[in-house]
Amino acid sequence: MDNISRRSILSAGLGAGLVAAVPGAAFATSVAEDSGLRADPFMLGIASGEPWPDGFVLWTRLAVNPVAEDGLGGMPSRNVAVAWEVAEDATMRKVVARGMEHARIETAHSVHVELRGLRPGREYYYRFRTGRHVSPVGRTMTAPALHETPSQLAMAFASCAQYEHGYFTAYSRLAQDHPDLVLHLGDYLYEYKKDSYVIGGGNPRDHEGPETVSLAGYRQRHAQYKSDADLQAAHAVAPWLVVWDDHEVDNNWADEVPENKDAAQLNDTTEHFRQRRSAAFQAYYENMPLRPSSVPAGFDMKIYRTIQWGQLANFHMMDTRQYRDDQLAGDGWQKNVAERLAEDRTITGDEQEKWLLDGFKNSTQRWDILGQQVFFAERDRSKALEIDDVSMDGWDGYAASRRRITQGWVDANVRNAVVLTGDVHRNWANDLKVDYKDPASPVVGSELVCTSITSTGNGSGSTTDSTMAWNPHLKFYNDNRGYVNTKITKDALTADYRTLDYVTTPGASVSTKASFVIQDGIGGLQAK
Repeated sequence: MDNISRRSILSAGLGAGLVAAVPGAAFATSVAEDSGLRADPFMLGIASGEPWPDGFVLWTRLAVNPVAEDGLGGMPSRNVAVAWEVAEDATMRKVVARGMEHARIETAHSVHVELRGLRPGREYYYRFRTGRHVSPVGRTMTAPALHETPSQLAMAFASCAQYEHGYFTAYSRLAQDHPDLVLHLGDYLYEYKKDSYVIGGGNPRDHEGPETVSLAGYRQRHAQYKSDADLQAAHAVAPWLVVWDDHEVDNNWADEVPENKDAAQLNDTTEHFRQRRSAAFQAYYENMPLRPSSVPAGFDMKIYRTIQWGQLANFHMMDTRQYRDDQLAGDGWQKNVAERLAEDRTITGDEQEKWLLDGFKNSTQRWDILGQQVFFAERDRSKALEIDDVSMDGWDGYAASRRRITQGWVDANVRNAVVLTGDVHRNWANDLKVDYKDPASPVVGSELVCTSITSTGNGSGSTTDSTMAWNPHLKFYNDNRGYVNTKITKDALTADYRTLDYVTTPGASVSTKASFVIQDGIGGLQAK
């Protein structure tokens, strides 16, 4: 990336047809003069995602006024032709594919190009053009061939970026670390209106618009976040795999149950919440580099899927919101809720659970990595043996569901199971067991929990949590903001917890707070 300017790597419809790579050396000339746009329409950047051995998805969305109240970015009420090209070099001289799509008004002028026909395990560069406006250049990757085991993969993961709580410096630091793949584990944006979720000392930035409940509102909120240069840098550096958590729709939603079902100001009846989900899902697809298989159908949208990185790793990207049973006992942390142990409770739904268990059985990869949202290991806040005090929103509230998943990878002889988690705004590193109440139960996997990009503000920097004393499988805790870098090889997975000292003002440097190694075939975490 040293030879590319900051502008070229920072920035970049719904033309979702499959496109084969064809030789080409220039943009489609038919769009050179016909856009009629005087202002730069690439203010929301560019992105790529969903890498497979011969392609990936390219994304952009046109906007000249990102925070326009109608959610349409100040664009004209017509479709706009957009050319794209893919090259083997950052200067875009060795073009290997090109084409044209239309940024359509009915999809907020977003563009999705699902590209095939490229070479596996390769670095590529891409850009877009409409009229005289050319996007900056982005970098992306194809996955290795299905039979190949690459020497390593640099993968970063992140979650929980509350625009109001700070600056997205962590995203730009992540980009500077130059990963080959980025996983975002949810809470990409937050739904609140200005002054309703305030950190100590006050929020350094504000949301535009009311709480997001309409399609216009969700589109406006996505555009406000996407206009952030630090976030654009992280998107432009590597392909992303994304899943939502709760705030992309509504805090702590569960299937068709909103957070505040009887909240008069939002009229959150079941029918109204279905409409809200439909709007949130539509805007989410419009603003993410997702495949057409994730196009929403009303208030349903399938985002769980497996992305294979040759014979090195499977990435099982999960959805722990759309199919879950409602949280018990009014949600939150609760004591001695026996119903949480019920065999029929599920956080994944039956179909997704079967998909995941079948994935374990069919796996031939060194690493099976679960990209998911909420705390997986048992985390009991009560020291007393006769009392358990756990979160109803995490996997503790769905204990049988967790046991089935964990036992599933054990029964399938999965070589190395690693769970990646966001949501809790803190760093954790945990050993995983089938039975946490049995001290002799073996360690059968590992969980890496990333902190937030900004949510809850600067953080205390603490590396101590009292619950670790009676939860010996919880190995590390830290209260800073940041992300996690991993290096995955056939022999080990190394995780570096990258943290910033502050986010309420921009420009913080990044450092490694702690590092852990998971050795191939050896259960549990080792401090590096």
